[in-house]
Amino acid sequence: MQSKKGRQLKPRYSIGEWYGESFEQLSPELRIKRAKIEIKKNGLVGNLCPFVKDAKCNKKGGVCSIRRYQKGDDGVVSCSGPLVTTCPARFLENDEIFRWVGNTILKNEEPIVLSQIGFLNRRIPKTSQSEKGGRDFIGRIDNVLVHPTKIPLEWCALELQAVYFSGTNMRKEFSALAINECEGIPFPAANRRPDWRSSGPKRLLPQLETKVPTIRTWGKKMAVVIDEAFFESLVGLERVEHLSSAEIVWFVVGYDKGASNGWTLALREVAFTTLEGSVKALTSALALSQEAFEEQLRLKLKASHPKHPLTEKLA
Repeated sequence: MQSKKGRQLKPRYSIGEWYGESFEQLSPELRIKRAKIEIKKNGLVGNLCPFVKDAKCNKKGGVCSIRRYQKGDDGVVSCSGPLVTTCPARFLENDEIFRWVGNTILKNEEPIVLSQIGFLNRRIPKTSQSEKGGRDFIGRIDNVLVHPTKIPLEWCALELQAVYFSGTNMRKEFSALAINECEGIPFPAANRRPDWRSSGPKRLLPQLETKVPTIRTWGKKMAVVIDEAFFESLVGLERVEHLSSAEIVWFVVGYDKGASNGWTLALREVAFTTLEGSVKALTSALALSQEAFEEQLRLKLKASHPKHPLTEKLA
């Protein structure tokens, strides 16, 4: 499909799930209605989260995940590839993740789940108003899973890491959807893509480097939940064979098409690793081949210096 400027339209990412429902299965009427509501709300939250019982959605716009869309030469828009999780609450569908983690690490499928447990703190100095001083938590663990019967306490930490995206925010998407009456899937209104670097090295990595060293000295494990698209961005993750040797246990989830208008969370893989191995995988990158790198140079030269003698020789 050629754009007005004669350039091939590249695939774009847009809504995968909207308040828990598959975007590709929504009717044009429902898309328009929902988009108009989001524009009117102007980022305010309020809808119930479909994955957390009795809790409001805390994701502005209600986009649980995004997905890749492409437009064919015939103008038909289709989607491909896995859903990319943009809200960590999406991992909490039916509390399955707690059962998977509990069964793997604690050997119990019904652990007690505690949320937002203080881990890092800073001392509050004594003042004339507070002679005792105190503590102020500046870092927390998403969840701690506790074995329901064992004494002394047997537990593991759990972090949920969704994916950020870069590019145009969803407000432009809502504005386009509010007036789009096409029966098929609408092509995304703007460019955006999953931002693996912000999600991994910039966000998840500091969490692991701060928390895991202390947790492992206590003889406990850290579980990390990410989706399969995020996991594929990790480079050369080194694994250990047994849970006893692991410091971090990666729970890789995906989504299967459900019988109703939505997707169902599924466990794809469990990987035992060390902190060192995880750090390497999060910070490494695969270098391009010289051929691929120089192809970029040719395209850039052709676009910026079309009449330069060098460009003509490289054509």
